[in-house]
Amino acid sequence: MSRSHLIERKHQVIAQLQRARRQLEHVQGLSDPRSQRRAQELEALLAELMAEEHRLRLQIDRSKD
Repeated sequence: MSRSHLIERKHQVIAQLQRARRQLEHVQGLSDPRSQRRAQELEALLAELMAEEHRLRLQIDRSKD
């Protein structure tokens, strides 16, 4: 993958992270069991996205494009 594609994907992941964080803040304010499950799902998604963003940063740093 070219450096420009990696950077583009990184920006997409950052946007997804921001949306997921906003959603998590919203559902954490709710107390029903469904919201608690959704909060757990969002926390898992955030962990995946943060890991992907980290991998992309490393790949971008290593790329010479």
